[in-house]
Amino acid sequence: MTRLKAVLLAALLWCSAAAQAHNFHVGLTEISFNPRTGSTEVVHTYTAHDVEALLMNLYQRNVDLGLEEDQAVFRRYLEKQFRITVNGKALPLHWVGVQANVDTINVFQEIEKTELPPGAVLLDGVLTDFLPQQVNNVNVSGPGRPTASIVFNRDRREQPLP
Repeated sequence: MTRLKAVLLAALLWCSAAAQAHNFHVGLTEISFNPRTGSTEVVHTYTAHDVEALLMNLYQRNVDLGLEEDQAVFRRYLEKQFRITVNGKALPLHWVGVQANVDTINVFQEIEKTELPPGAVLLDGVLTDFLPQQVNNVNVSGPGRPTASIVFNRDRREQPLP
């Protein structure tokens, strides 16, 4: 009977782990111009589990993105992995905030009082350094600019914006 209990326990643990894991690693970023404010807004959405695993790996501790000091940790990482440049110069992305829940992490940034200029280049390596299968989809829209989507991954981290 003890062996049967051990097998059942192992099966239960395996099913629990399989339910917790997911096979896709996708980030979504929306870059759009807000005519009301005159600013370019950037909204990132990532799977909470992936961000938590990354931060645990980097800092060997649980990170609570509800705390300002832990948001600063993620902010430093994101600012290294995501930037928009024009002629090699980074545009100033202002950090607006983070919204975290059990499923997703949303990050809000803006380029104040600026429309996305022509010739902008985007570096998006968020989570691709940690998860080889990570894919980041970026949707770009603005005045006189049809909405376009660009895909970034470990092999394609930097691309011109349409």
